Amino acid sequence: MNWDQMLNEQLWINIAIILGVTVVSYLVLQTVLRLITNRLRKLAKGSRSGFASIAAEMLSRTSHVLLIALSLLIALKVVQLPDRWESAMSHGWFIALAFQIALWMDTAARLWMESLTRDGKARNPVTTTIIGIMIRIVIWTMMLLSILANLGVDITAMVASLGVGGIAIALAVQTLLSDIFASLSIGVDKPFEIGDFVVFGSVAGNIEHIGLKTTRIRALSGEQVVCANADLLKQTLHNYKRMNTRRIVFKFGITYNTPSDKVREVAALVKRIIDGVENANFDRAHFLAFDDSQLTFEVVYIMQVSDYNKYMDAQQEINLKLLDGIREMGVQFAFPTRSVEFIGGSFPELSVAGVPKETPAANQQQSGDARLQPNA
Repeated sequence: MNWDQMLNEQLWINIAIILGVTVVSYLVLQTVLRLITNRLRKLAKGSRSGFASIAAEMLSRTSHVLLIALSLLIALKVVQLPDRWESAMSHGWFIALAFQIALWMDTAARLWMESLTRDGKARNPVTTTIIGIMIRIVIWTMMLLSILANLGVDITAMVASLGVGGIAIALAVQTLLSDIFASLSIGVDKPFEIGDFVVFGSVAGNIEHIGLKTTRIRALSGEQVVCANADLLKQTLHNYKRMNTRRIVFKFGITYNTPSDKVREVAALVKRIIDGVENANFDRAHFLAFDDSQLTFEVVYIMQVSDYNKYMDAQQEINLKLLDGIREMGVQFAFPTRSVEFIGGSFPELSVAGVPKETPAANQQQSGDARLQPNA
């Protein structure tokens, strides 16, 4: 042990300066961070800003170990150090800052994932988890590569190998990846969410689960339908959960012997009936066409709710009131009829297999008289 160096007064002065500056720097940095964090929290409460809330939470989770390391690096700048120490310090600054920035960004990613479930909306948890994991992998990978590059390590070959490996894996599991990316697309674009009622092809039911590879639908008949995410996005899908209003069109017919003034009254009757039904807005009612056996009316109204049961209740009420109103007007609903006109000649004789042909009464009388004549 070199006792002369250990007893060097300047060495101990430098150590005391480093320790003092480190402590002061740590306290100052911690105080500044606390003040900024409290300010951001007050701003988040006043304006309900999500960005301010996330920023405040990020700063509150600053690593104390890295804060001490930064304070020590600041203190080492105060004293005179050899050149090799200066080089090491420059790397130390970068490593400490890179770790702290990565921690802040990792915290921001986790807070963003948590905020997606706080509003109570039904979301795709698998998609949210995948996006969060991918963001965090990118953050820490970039941090590691940047530190290695700062230390002088050639990362070109590493990046190239990662790219080649990623391509090989993608080719091996391309079907799975297509479904995973379809799940991500469902989560980002949100064509449907859990709980929505959808119809595509011959399937109609409620979305129960959106997974990594498949989406599960509870059909109206009770069974669960499992469909691959990629195949599901290729189909034309009707999402009835997001329907705000429902346009209803229905027709009915009255008989041809209805007078024209009564025909005009039928349209007014329909309007009065629909105006009196809850959640139904009348659009139009017209004498549409001369069809076979009937004068056809077409009626259009708008249901202000999307619930199918309420629509059926309204349609039933309209039908019942229309049935009563038409009868009170002395008008008859049409039904299929056929009229046959026979001109000239005589009707052909009709016979039914297995049934004896009836003899007219006059012929029977003549036949009886003929049988009685020999006995006389």
